[in-house]
Amino acid sequence: MRTWRDGDGTLTVDTDSGAGSKVRAVPLRIAASYRARTKGLLGRDGIEGAMMLTPCGSVHTFRMRFPIDVAYLDRKFTVLAVTTMKPGRLGLPRLRARHVVEAEAGAMERWGVRPGVRLELKAAPAAAPETA
Repeated sequence: MRTWRDGDGTLTVDTDSGAGSKVRAVPLRIAASYRARTKGLLGRDGIEGAMMLTPCGSVHTFRMRFPIDVAYLDRKFTVLAVTTMKPGRLGLPRLRARHVVEAEAGAMERWGVRPGVRLELKAAPAAAPETA
């Protein structure tokens, strides 16, 4: 099992594997530490791209400033469910959910994220320390 770290990455959505498939690459913010997961999107007016909370099985939107789309993913990054949540709501825990991807409301539909779709998530390579 992979260990995730806080940082940036890329979310890739392949809507279909057929001839008319579209592949979208979306900027991703990874929140893997307790502190980063607790803060999440709180205090922001929006997000460019998406945020992945890991490990995570449920979310809330208390003190949020905008509605969000929430995709619940299993260990293999297959979408289990997608829902839109208004501010001030408590989401139900999802069985088998290991990761949660959040984005502004309407983004998941535009990207083609729906139950059964498998996402690809990649962390950006860590910057090498500079030597003097």
